[in-house]
Amino acid sequence: MKIFIEKRTLKSDGTRTLRLIYDHGYTTKSNGSRQRKREHEVLDLFIYDKPKTPAQRKHNKEHLLLAETIKSKRLVEWQSQKHSFEDRTKRSASFIDYFQRQIDIKEQTTSTSNHSIWLSARKHLLFYCGKHDLSFDELDKDWLDGFKYYLTNEAKTKSDTALSRNTQSSYFNKVRAAINEAHREGIIRDNPLSQVTSIKAKTTKRVYLTLDEVNALAHTECRYPVLKRAFLFSCATGMRWCDIHRLTWSEVETFNNHKRIIFDQAKLSQGDAKSLQYLDIPKSAESLLGSPKASHERVFKGLKYSSYINVELLRWALAAGISKHVTFHAGRHTFAVIQLSRGIDIYAVSKLLGHSELKTTEIYADIIEQRRMEAMLTFPDIFASSGKDSAA
Repeated sequence: MKIFIEKRTLKSDGTRTLRLIYDHGYTTKSNGSRQRKREHEVLDLFIYDKPKTPAQRKHNKEHLLLAETIKSKRLVEWQSQKHSFEDRTKRSASFIDYFQRQIDIKEQTTSTSNHSIWLSARKHLLFYCGKHDLSFDELDKDWLDGFKYYLTNEAKTKSDTALSRNTQSSYFNKVRAAINEAHREGIIRDNPLSQVTSIKAKTTKRVYLTLDEVNALAHTECRYPVLKRAFLFSCATGMRWCDIHRLTWSEVETFNNHKRIIFDQAKLSQGDAKSLQYLDIPKSAESLLGSPKASHERVFKGLKYSSYINVELLRWALAAGISKHVTFHAGRHTFAVIQLSRGIDIYAVSKLLGHSELKTTEIYADIIEQRRMEAMLTFPDIFASSGKDSAA
């Protein structure tokens, strides 16, 4: 192994932070390609890129010397106790760099909207950290409580307004997800999240359609036929936009005289670890697939996410006599509410939707809770005459 000092990217104040790079050489992937294996340790040191005063030159000399001293110490540690050294260097690595790697993974495996939330969360993470590079060792209860306070009391949007409660929750959950992943990878041994509560999101109104409204859409012309097919398919299957968008014919097969889709849920996948969903689809949904094509071709070819699609969804709904603010995700809400209204077991609906937690599905159950409805509709008539009054 080789260790060397790296001067990081030039900052706006004319300084460069220092860190140690641990070069373990190359590893060979399963496909035969070689990949450089490197780790790094953040040092709380910096130098002036172009020192202008004797004080700045002295500062550079002292900090570079200190960095060399730490480098020599690490080499001795490596030679004397390899395992504990590796463990310590993992913990001293940059969490911010790790968070960026998670973002890169999400860009390839999740929807555009989810990826954009990760990017926004990173902006606030960087703002909260300031010029300081955050290491895994610093991710403790105090830091997490401080970040929570920043999101709930100090963070602002581009228009200089406070973040909504649900946005606060979303950003904090992205940081939580990265920490949990680091814990699974063994970078963090004691997960600090066990001591910190999440930012609870507010329950928002979910737009869904009734079966009659879905029928109305099915009999109304849409400017983009592929959008009509895809949205109705979501209503009939509960599939997300990202999964419908990338669905290929290789994922559609015939099973016991009906069509079955075996697909990888983008939202639940973790890197190379896939989350396969087996979904048997009803006959009405089969008709929306269209004629089979080559296995590599997309089922809903030509379906693209854009502002035009969102506008057309609203126009199409209005043409069908529906005044609700319909987005593509309303199709998934519609599927959940219709299934629960039919008396389908909530556990089965949760599995069909691919929810990792039952509490996510329970939000839909609350919308159509039959017992609560009956309790109100069967309340005794307060104006009805009593038997005593009738006798009089």
